[in-house]
Amino acid sequence: MKIDVKHIHDEPEITCSNCEACCCRLEVIILTDTGVPQHYIEIDEWGGEVMAQSEDGWCVALDRDTLMCTIYENRPLNCRVFEMGSYECIEERNIHLGHSV
Repeated sequence: MKIDVKHIHDEPEITCSNCEACCCRLEVIILTDTGVPQHYIEIDEWGGEVMAQSEDGWCVALDRDTLMCTIYENRPLNCRVFEMGSYECIEERNIHLGHSV
């Protein structure tokens, strides 16, 4: 029996130069005090602290011109552990870019 092998397209490596900052559209719960300035923090419907988001869903700490975090040294713990190029990153990127997951 012959098995056809389909070419599997490898995802391009995600780097700072091609990152779409897709994770900056996720709700980020503030779990620890990392020094996030108070004006970037909102209270969610359950009373927890979260990063504020603009009306279009992007994190308010994101510089929309450079797609870089303006509070990188003081970013929340969740942002620190969300690894660029990880499975979760690629999944969010595919959703944001309209690719099937």
